[in-house]
Amino acid sequence: MTYQEKNIAVSLVSHLLIGAYYLVSLFQMQQAGGLVPAKVFSLWVLVIAATILVNIVGNILTHILLSIVHAIKTGSDKVEKYIEDERDHLIGLKGNKVSYIAYSIGVLIAMLTFVFGQPPLVMFSLLVLSGILAEIIGDLSQLHLYRKGF
Repeated sequence: MTYQEKNIAVSLVSHLLIGAYYLVSLFQMQQAGGLVPAKVFSLWVLVIAATILVNIVGNILTHILLSIVHAIKTGSDKVEKYIEDERDHLIGLKGNKVSYIAYSIGVLIAMLTFVFGQPPLVMFSLLVLSGILAEIIGDLSQLHLYRKGF
């Protein structure tokens, strides 16, 4: 696995965990009697902040651990340079394109729920969920492109 693939895998795992937490929390709220605005707003803040922080910390820890493993393998104290070439940039752009398409579909579905008479909290909760799902789909597409050897 290349350095970029490892970073994408860390991002994917963090998005999956945060998405699972978000879905379980929403399901528990719904089972407890519906979506309460104060609880939903605090959940949104928690999920958005966790997504940002976990990805930053995860990428930093991945970089540190990969540097330690490289130093142990090679026996050298020289820092390994991770270079991104045009292929890496192109794969990143294609992953972003897939994410934007997935998010756009999620926004459309969220807007349709509002049109069909669902409360605004459902629409906004679906917007947050579609953002998380779009990131997961984008990470999966980038991993697929790296594995395919694009």
